[in-house]
Amino acid sequence: MKLNVFKFVAVLSLVLLSSAYVSAKETPSSSAADQVRYQAVSVDGVQIFYREAGRKDAPTLLLLHGFPTSSQMYRNLIPLLAGKYRVVAPDYPGYGYSEMPDRAKFSYTFATYAELMDKFTRAVGIDHFAMYVMDYGAPVGYRLALRDPKRVTAFIVQNGNAYEEGLEAFWDPIKAYWKTGAPKEREALRWLTTIKATEWQYTNGAKDTSLVDPDAWTIDQARMDRPGNADVQLDLLYDYRTNVPLYPQFQAYFREHKPPMLIVWGKNDEIFPSAGAVPYRRDLPNVEVHMLDAGHFALETNGPEIAQLILAFLDKTLQPRVAAR
Repeated sequence: MKLNVFKFVAVLSLVLLSSAYVSAKETPSSSAADQVRYQAVSVDGVQIFYREAGRKDAPTLLLLHGFPTSSQMYRNLIPLLAGKYRVVAPDYPGYGYSEMPDRAKFSYTFATYAELMDKFTRAVGIDHFAMYVMDYGAPVGYRLALRDPKRVTAFIVQNGNAYEEGLEAFWDPIKAYWKTGAPKEREALRWLTTIKATEWQYTNGAKDTSLVDPDAWTIDQARMDRPGNADVQLDLLYDYRTNVPLYPQFQAYFREHKPPMLIVWGKNDEIFPSAGAVPYRRDLPNVEVHMLDAGHFALETNGPEIAQLILAFLDKTLQPRVAAR
């Protein structure tokens, strides 16, 4: 009897090991292609740093960051998506590890960023792509979509605005700066470039701040503390006013082209509050919306949840399109 039990256990162990081996072969696994690579490419004479992972022949997801961060905000998300998608996350000029040209010789505007991102995608061999847009990434991404709508396959929107309803009290002093462009109003916003403000952006509205990596705001601040960078940020805050008149064009693009869209929104965000997420339904009735118990940088606290939502969304939107080509 004991011998039979031992045989049964041995056979069962072999079956389990065999199943695990087969499962491992069938499941996307970590490989050299999945590892994140840190690279740079020259675009119009400006060195653009970017993070990339995934197979070159896989459907592409372009990750566009916000203020005051860089592609480092996607550091944890990229490996979670790279098993199935080519994931590319650039830094805009003046952010992260991209070059910071002299303000006297370079125009720090959203129009410039959209043009550079368009040329960047072509430089790194991206034809069609979905976009994850957050904060500043939204107007950059939407401007990019207006340039050539056929290139854009889908959107993931995380606290990225395209409606005036999304510009609440936080924006009042910024709007005052838009009206005058004067030194007084400009200097009133300089606090946004301080470590206190940067930490606040990461922790405010977070349900569990112990999940927020302090390296995130420390790295962001280190790049913003470079001589002259604070003024780059103030230039961009002033130029943000040019996005608002484009909102009707963004909305018309949604209605006409109906890009598949997933919204994963930190509902406790005071910068881009939840009021900015609601109007998307007006122009995209089929938009998938998830309001998360998180703040502005929702990836810090809800990263695994967002990754699962993205994978499910892209599987049902991008994969059928790829198969149809």
